[in-house]
Amino acid sequence: MPRSKRSRRDSMADDEALIQGFYDFLTGVRHYSERTAEAYLYDLRDFKSFLVKEDFGGFTDVSRRISKFYVSELADHYQPRSVARKISTLRSFYHYLVDENKAETHPFLEVRLPRAKKSLPKFVYPEEIDDILSSIDTSKDKGLRDYAIIETLYATGMRVGEMAGFKTRDVDFAERVLVVHGKGSKDRRIPFGESLSDSLNMYMMTTRSSLVRKKEKDHRYMFVNMRGEAITTRGIRYVVNEVLKHAGSFLKVTPHTLRHTFASHLLSNGADLRSVQEMLGHSSISSTQIYTEISKKELRGTYMNAHPTGKRKE
Repeated sequence: MPRSKRSRRDSMADDEALIQGFYDFLTGVRHYSERTAEAYLYDLRDFKSFLVKEDFGGFTDVSRRISKFYVSELADHYQPRSVARKISTLRSFYHYLVDENKAETHPFLEVRLPRAKKSLPKFVYPEEIDDILSSIDTSKDKGLRDYAIIETLYATGMRVGEMAGFKTRDVDFAERVLVVHGKGSKDRRIPFGESLSDSLNMYMMTTRSSLVRKKEKDHRYMFVNMRGEAITTRGIRYVVNEVLKHAGSFLKVTPHTLRHTFASHLLSNGADLRSVQEMLGHSSISSTQIYTEISKKELRGTYMNAHPTGKRKE
């Protein structure tokens, strides 16, 4: 039965008082910024509009059934991450109401949220890597540096932050192994091939040696900017973007894309999961397993394109 105009008006007034009290709690007790508190209020007013539209009463009239209905409504219009944020706001709000004895129950405490779909990491095909590298003019010092950066990212799966902190002493050319200082002060050893060995040697003897000496910079960081200083993570990303731009490539490639590519190419060519996990520096093998999905997808694509029974008949 529809609520009377008076009860609906009273409910709205009560709800405004609850919203204001929650805002004061966020800014005065939790010390959230006004901007953050306003974001919470935005979600609350969205929920209030839903309650009015469906004639469900005020905040203190909400049952678990209504909360489930609201989650379902949100899932029809928002991505799972946005739904989770809005429900997080309401959970905080009802925690506040219960703690302040302004509500008897917490309707959003155990409500289930829609699960976000896991997207596969982006990667680059081997021939695309070849095209990117071959586009670099290695007759110039800068080109030698850029080539070495791109190839190192692809050949080792190094994180961009790890590359910025990488030093000349971390490379063993005799054993063709480099030491990467990863997250949580965990070091790992990554083997590398003849091609990267040649690229790094050439870069160190020419570009790096020239820039560090000319600019009188005394440090042992492997990769440097054109002022002879240790390159930053931002500088590495800039190098990758500039190389792609000059290659005329429409690929969206970042240093992390090259890390994904390193892992997926290893698994596609028969590397075992534990070895790839170790080289990536993942603490859990579940983080590495997602790359097996890439290799399966790539394998299926190869079959469909190459095998006579995989091709669609005209």
